[in-house]
Amino acid sequence: MTKELDLLDIQGNVIKAYGRFSFPCARYLLLRIHHGERGRAFVAALANKITTAVTWGDGTGQIPKPQATTNIAFTFSGLQALELPEASLRGFPPEFVMGMKMRKAILGDTGPSSPEYWDPVWHGEQVHAFISINGQQPEHLEQRYQWLLDLVAQSSGGVELLRGHRGDHGVADLPYQEARALFENGKPTSKEHFGYTDGIGDPVFEGLPGPAQRVEGRGKQTDKGWEPLATGEFILGHIDEAREYPPAPSPLSLARNGTYMVYRKLHENVGSFNGYLDREGSAYAGGREQLAAKFVGRWRDNGAPLTDAPDTSSKREWDSRFAAASPAEKDRMLSAFTFDQDADGAKCPFSAHVRRINPRASLQTTPDAFDTPGALANRRRILRRGLPYGEVRDPARDDGNHGIIILMMQADINRQFEFVQQQWVNYGNDFRAGNDKEIILGNHDAEYPSRAVLPVPQDSDDAPYFLRNIPRLVETRGGDYFFVPSMTALRMIAEGSVDPT
Repeated sequence: MTKELDLLDIQGNVIKAYGRFSFPCARYLLLRIHHGERGRAFVAALANKITTAVTWGDGTGQIPKPQATTNIAFTFSGLQALELPEASLRGFPPEFVMGMKMRKAILGDTGPSSPEYWDPVWHGEQVHAFISINGQQPEHLEQRYQWLLDLVAQSSGGVELLRGHRGDHGVADLPYQEARALFENGKPTSKEHFGYTDGIGDPVFEGLPGPAQRVEGRGKQTDKGWEPLATGEFILGHIDEAREYPPAPSPLSLARNGTYMVYRKLHENVGSFNGYLDREGSAYAGGREQLAAKFVGRWRDNGAPLTDAPDTSSKREWDSRFAAASPAEKDRMLSAFTFDQDADGAKCPFSAHVRRINPRASLQTTPDAFDTPGALANRRRILRRGLPYGEVRDPARDDGNHGIIILMMQADINRQFEFVQQQWVNYGNDFRAGNDKEIILGNHDAEYPSRAVLPVPQDSDDAPYFLRNIPRLVETRGGDYFFVPSMTALRMIAEGSVDPT
């Protein structure tokens, strides 16, 4: 990866995730800007604490790892409130201008996921800015939060910290969204509330620091092997997979090294998930855990991909190799797979999460005929960040305060997030699956019952297994679209010096 990025100019958590093991706790805050000049002064003061993407180290001249990180992003109305020039505002894409609530039909945010059921903080058009604080320890998180409260107070009403996040015991007026990794034996894990190992297959692109071998399974498939994706798929101002610059506002210095973030609060219906898995698992020949693996495309305990471990016997063999492998080899075993030998979906079903979110080269009927057989999928990749929230107090119930906060970064919200959500999560035609939805994230509706087919090998005497009446396992509880500016752009916004001419 010869391309070099200006990591000091890119905000943290974009190039590389902060990580659940390094920063296992977070608070996400939403703000409203009431006064342009005082709002810009607030941004200027905050800029001194913003964490960048620079690599941390203890050596001479290196930046030490902070105890807490701080980052900021803005909605379109937030940029208006900060009084960006009209010519610059006109350069932002329409989906960003409209915001997530106005895109609910495209996203499938219907029924219990409709905006009227979201946390109160999202009601109305009041959200202007998003601030994230990630901490190594809860006390570090609290210290940075108190500093931020002081900064808000110093704005003399120019900036307001919004209340209205839901919490435990029916509380609905919290001033922040709490999030934290799930712990086992006192240590943070990469699990989420359904029990799956999360955050394995993040894309690798040009300029990303790290070992070259991490590109296997995370980059793009070519006739020469795995290669990094183009930087412009994720960071504005850089060439994308179409060999073009992604659309961006002017001037170039406002857009370059920035990105767009989709914030999504997803409540997990743990009771429905466990109940459905129990019922179907008792009838499915492979048993409960193999069926759970079919839902996602990975086994729940360690993330083993179904393409390499499609049943319990092959899983035992995979586990033995995994236990003896080096850290680099373990990473490769988790990610360096394709669907080339699973064209019929007998190993990883077409409605499984990993196949819908990143189909790799499987959408091409003749992948050998192309230099980049996964070209369609390469343009839909998303950087995924975030943490679980809440605690499951009763695994047989759906109510309560538990789920996951997902922060998704990309250069084009419509082409990447919205396309995946509409065409691949809530519709299955590209996968020869008709109207079948992705099992975990699909907006399943009891009025129009969802199903999914679990195919078997073509030479098998067994019949495919049909999942019917899939309940809605995940519900949207809030979210919006944000622009994450570079450090250069953030200072320009704070100074009121954005000049599109």
